[in-house]
Amino acid sequence: MSEKSIIPNEVITNKIYLIRGQKVMLDRDLAELYDVKNIRLREQVKRNTDKFPEHFMFRLTETETDFMVSQNAIPSKKHLGGSLPYVFTEHGILQLANVLTGDRATQMSIRIIEVFVQMREALTDNLSLKLDIEEIKKKLTNHSKNIELVFNYLDELMEKKDNEKPRKQIGYKPDTE
Repeated sequence: MSEKSIIPNEVITNKIYLIRGQKVMLDRDLAELYDVKNIRLREQVKRNTDKFPEHFMFRLTETETDFMVSQNAIPSKKHLGGSLPYVFTEHGILQLANVLTGDRATQMSIRIIEVFVQMREALTDNLSLKLDIEEIKKKLTNHSKNIELVFNYLDELMEKKDNEKPRKQIGYKPDTE
């Protein structure tokens, strides 16, 4: 049975959070997905700190952790193993596969990256759709203004016609006497 059938994309998507303007995953969630203990994952990261620059991984502050607990992203601080969690960006998750040896880690990293890519594509499609809608709105606004202008001209012509004196008829006039 393949990994794709075991863990649906929605499960992975629900473990992605937006922190400091970046999409990240918690170390405990990644450890669960990679089927390793969280302490082992952190151990490998500490041994390879040079492979995890700040834009690959960072540690949450006390305030950020409290916020996540209050928003029910994390049931309690005890769930974090008694310390502030590490969070990994898309690049950090890929780098974890290099640090954690095992087929599961490699397969899950690929799956997680695919989910990140799908999310990015959905956002791009959504942005493109919004731009198209804005363009249509602009056109409709211009059309509405043009139609209003045409009706104003028609109203002016109608007023002009109503205010005009009847014109003297020219041309052949038959004798009616």
